[in-house]
Amino acid sequence: MDEAKDKAIKRWLIKAEHDLIATKVMNASGQPIEDIVCFHAQQCVEKCLKAFLAFKDVHIEKTHDLTRLVGICGEKDKEFYRFEDLADKLSSYATAPRYPDAWREISSGEAMSAIKDAEEVMEFVRKKLFV
Repeated sequence: MDEAKDKAIKRWLIKAEHDLIATKVMNASGQPIEDIVCFHAQQCVEKCLKAFLAFKDVHIEKTHDLTRLVGICGEKDKEFYRFEDLADKLSSYATAPRYPDAWREISSGEAMSAIKDAEEVMEFVRKKLFV
């Protein structure tokens, strides 16, 4: 793998890891910030999928649509299709929780589920990249 590609993949994964860390720190803070936890979980998954696309030399679209990204990843590796439902669920967290006009209550259970989903995708992508 060339140095520039390797660097790009690592940067995507570092940013994804930062988002995952943010979810855990915020979740443990005791403050009701589940909406932001879910946003960062979505961001983690998005960046993991984009790391895989960089690995496969696929153009990385400027999109927050995880369903679209899972579909593109699935074209390169069918195992990614297992994340279709997860992607549908998490995609809404990309924008809605950040704006008051789309605001809704998000439970702590929903936030915990989003963190677990992000952890699952990160582990899966890391295995694909570093096997």
